[in-house]
Amino acid sequence: MHMSEGVLSAPVLGAGAALTVGGLAVGLRFMDNRRVPEVAVVASALFVASLIRFPVGPASVHLTLNGLAGILLGWMAFPAVFVALALQALLFQFGGFTTLGANTTVMALPAVVASYTCRRMLRAGGKTLSIIAGAIAGAIGVAGGVVLIALALVSTEESFKGLSMAFVAVHVPVLAVESAITAIVVAFLWKVKPELLGINGGINGDKGRGGILKSD
Repeated sequence: MHMSEGVLSAPVLGAGAALTVGGLAVGLRFMDNRRVPEVAVVASALFVASLIRFPVGPASVHLTLNGLAGILLGWMAFPAVFVALALQALLFQFGGFTTLGANTTVMALPAVVASYTCRRMLRAGGKTLSIIAGAIAGAIGVAGGVVLIALALVSTEESFKGLSMAFVAVHVPVLAVESAITAIVVAFLWKVKPELLGINGGINGDKGRGGILKSD
């Protein structure tokens, strides 16, 4: 879900940049040396997933994995997304640097929302609830990003309303696929490394991800 340069208005770009700066500040505050490798791995996954894309008007359709990033990183999804998008803009000219703030917000803010939404199910520690939480997080990641892009387009130009509706429609199957993939990954992690999900007192507790999950 990249927004191309030259599409969004200056106020929308400014709002996206401000939200990204705030998110980065919070995310970096909770990133200690133990979490840097994990953030790097998630950023790499986001980088690769977003390379497989299909253009749709001024934006593009692709897997985001931001719901999964939210579950694993919480607020640290902001720096992970920012690095992934910055590298894509630098190496492949995807999105662009003027829209980097807006694009980061579009992907990272829903990730944080997904983390807060699913924290109780993950804290319960049960496999079924964790898988359901993964599916919900994947859906929130895509749906939240689509809604934010639609709002950005409509806020820029009223004539973009039709394009925004079409953009929402084409992402319905993406939402279903993303939800399923996130649930599968969560099921795998629950089995082999549950501490990454904040289960059983792992390093993803309150301090590790900014108070999103609590280790009992």
